[in-house]
Amino acid sequence: MGRAVSPVFADLAGRVAVVTGGSGSIGAATCRLLAAQKMRLAVVGRDEVALRRVREQVREDGVEAIAIAADCTDPAAIAWLRGRVASELGPVDALVAFAGGNGAPHASVELPVEQWRRTIEGNLTATFLTVQAFLPGMVARGRGSVVTMSSSAGRAPARANVAYAVAKAGVVMLTRHLAAELAPAGVRVNCLAPSAVHNAKLDRQLSPDQLRTLGRSFPLGRIGEPSDIAAATAYLASDASSWITGVTLDVSGGKVIP
Repeated sequence: MGRAVSPVFADLAGRVAVVTGGSGSIGAATCRLLAAQKMRLAVVGRDEVALRRVREQVREDGVEAIAIAADCTDPAAIAWLRGRVASELGPVDALVAFAGGNGAPHASVELPVEQWRRTIEGNLTATFLTVQAFLPGMVARGRGSVVTMSSSAGRAPARANVAYAVAKAGVVMLTRHLAAELAPAGVRVNCLAPSAVHNAKLDRQLSPDQLRTLGRSFPLGRIGEPSDIAAATAYLASDASSWITGVTLDVSGGKVIP
């Protein structure tokens, strides 16, 4: 089966992007593709070693990039992040809010309230705080693209724990609400909802045969690759999608068809 090709969106060259969750597999692939478009990047996450690695990778494309360790559930940290990006890179054209996680299965009747709160904070609240911090600059300039991260778990009941599913469903509605509110200001807000995406964790948990079996459960015959999500992000960040807002794109190999 085919894999995502590397798209080219010439309008992105020279623009500034902030990518939270940039130290993860999807975030890192997204940073590399945006760098290939010659965007200037702020790579944001919690793993400082991984952040520095991604920063050096994207600098190989000759683009300006900074790595910033920040907790996206902390309003003060987000405010500091916004200030540093403004001073070192300038106004933000594309905000890619991918921070989140903690979707491992867990029986709902046994889910600790602390895990519920942590998962809601880490996925839904983190997305809200990140977007809220950068929106004033986009509104003032009358342009900007925001891309949020949901999941197939937020689109249909699945094996993920209930807190993660609810948080990711909340990201979908947050995206739709902001898109309607901000469209008159020229700011677009869209969402991606991936299903199973290949990463190091899956390689540790599943054998090659199990991975192939998992892939065959998808109508398109394979699991996703980080490059699939990166390509969709670049499209939504670019002017190629200038008449699209409020959309949740199910990058799920046909697993989720609304």
